[in-house]
Amino acid sequence: MTTAPVPALRRRPILADNPSVLWALLVLAIVTLGVTVLAEGAGAGVISTSFVKTLGKTLCLCLAAVAMDVVWGYCGILSLGHMAFFGIGGYAVGQWLMTARTYDIVAQSLAGQPLPPTPRELDQAVATQIFGVVGSDHFPWIWAFSHSLPLQLLMVVLVPGLLAGVFGWLAFRSRVTGVYLSILTQGMTLALSLWLFQNDSGLRGNNGLSGLQNIPGLEGWGQDRISIAFFWASALALGLGYLLFAWLTSGRRGSVIRAIRDDEARVRFLGYGVEGTKLLVFTLTAVVAAIAGALYYPQAGIINPGEVAPLASIYLAVWVAIGGRGRLYGAALGAALVSLMSSWFTGGGVPDIPLGIYTVQWTDWWTVLLGLAFVAVTLLAPKGLGGLFDLMPRAPSRRQGDWGPDDGAWRNEEGEP
Repeated sequence: MTTAPVPALRRRPILADNPSVLWALLVLAIVTLGVTVLAEGAGAGVISTSFVKTLGKTLCLCLAAVAMDVVWGYCGILSLGHMAFFGIGGYAVGQWLMTARTYDIVAQSLAGQPLPPTPRELDQAVATQIFGVVGSDHFPWIWAFSHSLPLQLLMVVLVPGLLAGVFGWLAFRSRVTGVYLSILTQGMTLALSLWLFQNDSGLRGNNGLSGLQNIPGLEGWGQDRISIAFFWASALALGLGYLLFAWLTSGRRGSVIRAIRDDEARVRFLGYGVEGTKLLVFTLTAVVAAIAGALYYPQAGIINPGEVAPLASIYLAVWVAIGGRGRLYGAALGAALVSLMSSWFTGGGVPDIPLGIYTVQWTDWWTVLLGLAFVAVTLLAPKGLGGLFDLMPRAPSRRQGDWGPDDGAWRNEEGEP
C-alpha cells in the first residue's frame, strides 16, 4: 500500500495574508490623488499650500509611527529614542540644503565684484553666513560632505543606522530589557539633544538649521509645486515603508518577532537568535525613521535640537498607543489623527472659550487634551482606535483551525491557495 506524497505548503503573498495592507495602500493612493487634484499647485485652489505641507508632514509622521509600532508593538522594545533618528535624518538633509542655498546667495552677491572670489574665499564667505550666528567662520568637520547631495543622502541612512546598530548591539548583548532598555534609549536621546544645544556641536546650537523649504535648483517652481512634490515623496515613502514592515512582520519571521515580545526566554531556548532579530528590527526601524525625518523637515522649513528631545519620542509612543500598537494601520491612524488635531487646535482652528475669569486657549491646553485622550484610550480601548476594526463583520476564513491528519481536520493541501 503506497501513501500519496503530501504536497508542500506554498507561501501565500503578503497581500493575501494581510488584506489590511491592500486597504491601507488604497486609502493612501486615494488621499494622495485627491489632495493633488485639489491643491493650489494643480490650479484647483481648494486646498492651500500650507495645508498640503501639513498633510505631507503628517505622512512622514505616519511612517515614523509605523516604524515605532514594529519595534514596540511587534517586537516589544519600547524605544523612547526613535525621534532622535528622525531628527538625525532631518539634520543630514538640512546640511546640504543650507550649504547649497547659501552658496547660491553668496555667489550672486559677489558676482558683481571686479575680481571674482577664489574658491577658498567663497567657502569662507558661505561658512561665515551659516555659522556667524554661533561666532564661527569655517565649516566644522561634521559638515565635510555637505557640498554633495548624494553623500548627505547616504548619511541619512548610515549615521542613524550606525548609531542604532552600536547602541542595539551593546544593549541587546547585555540582555537589557523592559523599562531599563526604555530608560537607556531615553538617555541616548537626551545626550544627543544636549549635545546639539551646544554652539560647538557644529550644527548651530539652539538656532538649528533654517530656510530648509528653499530647495536649490527649484527656485522657479514656487512653494505650491514644491509642496506637492514633497507630498508625493512622503506618500511614496509611507507606502514602501508600509510594505517593507508588512513583509518583515509576516510569515515565520513575523512569528519569531512577536514571540520575542511575548516570551523572549522561550524563544531563546528554542534556538532562535533573539539578539540578532532585535538588532535587525531596531536598526531597520531607526533608518526608516531617519528617512521620514529627511522628508519632513524640508516641508517644515526648520529643525532645532528641541525636535530630538525625549519628549518628542514620548509623543511618538503616545500616537502608536492611541492608534493601536501591533497594527501597522493603527499606528498610522493614530499619528495622522493626532497630527491633524494638533494642527487644528494649535493653529487657531478652534476658537478660544471665554469662561469669565479665565479663557481656555487651546494652544496651551492641547497637550492636556492629548494626555487625557491617551489615558481614556488606554483604559477604555486597550487595542487603540485600530481595535475598532475588529468590530466589523468578517467573512469566515478557511484557514481557521488546526491542520492535522485525523478525519475532519484541516489537511496541508486544504491550506493551499
